[in-house]
Amino acid sequence: MPTIVMASPKGGAGKTTAALVLATTFTGRGGKVTLIDADRNKPLARWAKQGRVPDSLTVTADVSEETIIDTIDEAAAATPFVIVDLEGAASKMISYAISRADLVLIPTKASQLDAVEAAEAIREISRVEKAFRLTIPSAVLITQTNPAIRPRGLAAIEATFVRNGVTVLKTRLFDRQAYKDIFSFGRTLHNLDSAKVANIPAALANAEAFADEVLRLLSIQSSLKQTEVA
Repeated sequence: MPTIVMASPKGGAGKTTAALVLATTFTGRGGKVTLIDADRNKPLARWAKQGRVPDSLTVTADVSEETIIDTIDEAAAATPFVIVDLEGAASKMISYAISRADLVLIPTKASQLDAVEAAEAIREISRVEKAFRLTIPSAVLITQTNPAIRPRGLAAIEATFVRNGVTVLKTRLFDRQAYKDIFSFGRTLHNLDSAKVANIPAALANAEAFADEVLRLLSIQSSLKQTEVA
């Protein structure tokens, strides 16, 4: 079953948010997901400790450089989807996790500085491909943008990636308060309190579009049904 790895050498690019939004969108459709928190700060483990984790989501944070490959393999055997949130600092763990990926997503904000860091992540994927003699699909995910405004320079950044053969997701993960509040309240987008959080439907629509595009990249039918997902 597919393993999706979130990778970026830059902190604050949106890896953890993208991982959690994607995982809980899959579970909201009836999918079963293992979410591996390989960030030394353990943000996903802290989220899970608030006690509102969906029954179909397993969060695993007991992982190290020595165990990451076995952890991913065991999770892939147990659930249809595995999503790995990696730390920003370079390490062997990152290379090992990438070696198990069916898709690497590279979150980046719409700035030249972040694009440079995203390019480094792409180079790391290339190094892993050579070392392990693999072909590893990857794509850049633009994060934390305003849905009403296309940032200056974004078109140029996207064009540079495309010229270099890098896939860029058409869906951007917008800067939505709901994405911040899933961490604040320990919930998913599906069970946030609309009395406390504004514009949840817009965040849900953005998350669904993100999940659909990821599934298309994985060549998986984008309509998950509870009766069809193990």
